[in-house]
Amino acid sequence: MPRAAHGEDTGAAPRPEPVREPIREPVPEPVHEPAAGSGPGPAMDPVGDPVRDPWRAPMRYALAEADLAALAGDVPVGAVVLAPDGSVLATGHNEREATGDPTAHAEVLALRRAAAATGEWRLTGCTLVVTLEPCVMCAGALVQARVERVVFGAFDEKAGATGSLWDLVRDRRLNHRPEVIHGVLEAECSAQLTAFFRTR
Repeated sequence: MPRAAHGEDTGAAPRPEPVREPIREPVPEPVHEPAAGSGPGPAMDPVGDPVRDPWRAPMRYALAEADLAALAGDVPVGAVVLAPDGSVLATGHNEREATGDPTAHAEVLALRRAAAATGEWRLTGCTLVVTLEPCVMCAGALVQARVERVVFGAFDEKAGATGSLWDLVRDRRLNHRPEVIHGVLEAECSAQLTAFFRTR
């Protein structure tokens, strides 16, 4: 049979277009930060923690405050008081050596400055973020200031009063008990203290 001329209708059904599979791009594997103590380099806290992750940024602010204490020869502890809307209300770092004041702990100074900024001794709805677990004095001050929440990095097994030696802030006999969140950037907070005392 002679071949049909170009464009001539031969009456035959048109051939269906071949089915082309869609191009699938490879899905990259999710990247995870190494868990604390694993792999080379400094230990890092795990990510993906809905309780601690929101406090990582203010804890870094507190770590920067702690650096200021170390520069003056004080133990590097830094604190930040956050207003109810999350904005920074006041900051503080250890100043015992600088001022000769035994009560000049980071938490106490930050609370004093926050109270001065608000004009109220009750810091209702506020959060204190500090690099080291508060001692008895500071834990008492936190209760008296009526802060809503205490967030700290490293535990203080020798003098901690927020879960280590004592748990003063959550004593059921008190009329105010703030929420406590611990272990935020714990590895970095601990490393900062270790580096300071290693040179002493």
